[in-house]
Amino acid sequence: MALDAHGTTRKPESPEDAEHVPGNVLVSIGALLLGLLLAALDQTIVSTALPTIVSDLGGLEHLSWVVTAYLLASTAATPLWGKLGDQYGRKKLFQTAIVIFLIGSALCGMAQNMPQLIGFRALQGLGGGGLMVLSMAIVGDIVPPRERGRYQGLFGAVFGATSVLGPLLGGLFTEHLSWRWVFYVNLPVGVVALAVIATALRIPRKGARHVIDYLGTFLIAAVATCLVLVASLGGTTWRWASPQIIGLAALGVVLAVAFVAVERRAAEPVLPLKLFGIRTFTLAAVISFIVGFAMFGAMTYLPTFLQVVHGVSPTMSGVHMLPMVFGLLLSSTVSGQIVSRTGRWKVFPVAGTGVTVLGLLLLHRLDEHSSTAVMSVYFFVFGLGLGLVMQVLVLIVQNAVSYEDLGVATSGATFFRSIGASFGVAIFGTVFASRLGDKLTDAFRGARLPAGLSADALKSDPRGIAALPPALRPAALHAYASSITDVFLYAAPVALLGFVLAWFLKEDRLRGSVTAPDVSETIAPNPVERSSYDEVCRALSLLGTREGRREIYRTITERAGYDLLPGASWLLLRIRRYGSVEPGMLAERSSVPLNVILEAARQVEERRLALRQGPDLVLTEGGRLVAERLARAREESLAELLGDWWGPERPTDLDRLVKELTGELCGSERERPHNGTAVRAG
Repeated sequence: MALDAHGTTRKPESPEDAEHVPGNVLVSIGALLLGLLLAALDQTIVSTALPTIVSDLGGLEHLSWVVTAYLLASTAATPLWGKLGDQYGRKKLFQTAIVIFLIGSALCGMAQNMPQLIGFRALQGLGGGGLMVLSMAIVGDIVPPRERGRYQGLFGAVFGATSVLGPLLGGLFTEHLSWRWVFYVNLPVGVVALAVIATALRIPRKGARHVIDYLGTFLIAAVATCLVLVASLGGTTWRWASPQIIGLAALGVVLAVAFVAVERRAAEPVLPLKLFGIRTFTLAAVISFIVGFAMFGAMTYLPTFLQVVHGVSPTMSGVHMLPMVFGLLLSSTVSGQIVSRTGRWKVFPVAGTGVTVLGLLLLHRLDEHSSTAVMSVYFFVFGLGLGLVMQVLVLIVQNAVSYEDLGVATSGATFFRSIGASFGVAIFGTVFASRLGDKLTDAFRGARLPAGLSADALKSDPRGIAALPPALRPAALHAYASSITDVFLYAAPVALLGFVLAWFLKEDRLRGSVTAPDVSETIAPNPVERSSYDEVCRALSLLGTREGRREIYRTITERAGYDLLPGASWLLLRIRRYGSVEPGMLAERSSVPLNVILEAARQVEERRLALRQGPDLVLTEGGRLVAERLARAREESLAELLGDWWGPERPTDLDRLVKELTGELCGSERERPHNGTAVRAG
């Protein structure tokens, strides 16, 4: 025992306490949120600027690569950032990721042609992958487990906000400044984040050694790149039967075989092949791929439809996209709540993929004459379908695997969604470009076009439509409209495959700890990279904050076999944690009303579970036994949520986590009743 500044004895800090270095946590969290905001916003802010970008730089047929280059680079880099951060310290890695992202952003803003922009977007994606994974990992370094659910909720709010604000901001910058400001806006925000992190963020150094699967990471990125190149260049730049396309496809197959061979021997594989032996994981991975395919393909090309075909401004195209975003967020939130309350989930992937197919068929019906009301309804239906299925896919995977595979299974499911997004954007682009070229050629066959205009010129730069004679403009607009909406018809069978596969998912009973979805796992385009321990910690802390305070203490009181008021159990656990409490001061420092605390204090005194020492309450011997039993009941409640993960062979880190969370949920540091001078017992 040691003396504090007031001469009062206190318990020495436990290793768990020592891990969390004191400091201005809120300032640090704010800086992390800024870093995450940069990466999350960059996924959505570019979409409404794309039509203007390709008109300015030329090369509409390569529009998809502005998005795909970023997605592929960030997806491939994510697992590396996570493991390197564990090994070498996350603060320096996070600063490095911001610098790479800012350099990429500045270069994107200065790009003079499409190849430059695509290359700089890949560089930006390398940094963006680090911003995503490290910002959420650092929360675990600076925030105790009990509080992580609350702060992870802030990170989820960033994803939700950027889904809404991104298209609007992209349109505003493009319309009132320049499309280049879509990238330049990152610079001041990033500089502020860098400065705050350098001065305020203090992370304890915890080196975790990893055998990093560099070769596996390179191979899977190379396979994805080859296949996306085949999807985006086949039928447009090169014929499908050309030597280049055949060569790329063959190279992709060879690299895939090499990847499988490498992953069989890797100590820490980037994508463990044993997961594919679990039917639920394999089905969920394919459905995740399809969801990413449909969502990002549509989000990339709908702004082009709105701006070119309907002539709306970039800003208003962002407004027109909002029904889709609201539908997605609404159904995602509601489905997550229903699953959390009922534990039943199979209806959502089935209904979600079915509604997504319907949404794609409705989008195919759009043309240059569609009203805003009709477009809004169709967009909303499409978003509704995506949200219904997105929220539960990660939960399904987490529920199907053992504890030691929880982290890699979550990463794997979200990885396939990211790869699906890359394919979706590429294939939508290929279909759009090939259909547009044919339809423009047919539309103007035999027509006399103004000097300098041709079907090829209109294909590269839609601004040429304004220079056409009034009699020819409807044909050009119809060619653009039908080329884009044909894409949705081609995507519908892919979504239909997801609908069929969803019926084969086996609805096992959900563990309590996997009924707490995380927005970063369901909406973010990048894969999640967290350990099994981090994933359980996040879920249990989220459940701890989600339950009503009164309900928590009513449940553990019943479990312990007592007929105490919930407030009395709460008070006994506070006294047990701090040694003694003054009820009046406890009311000031907690959210529990004074009358509830006084009623609880009266009951514990009447039952001789606590007695007065001046203004303070201290436990009697009988009260100490009751409080110990209540603490055990809380620990058992948490352990029960883990289901079969809490078996006899459970790892020691799960034991430690449940004990730590039990202690924290039975008393909060801000409720410390004597300005830090009380004994910290238990």
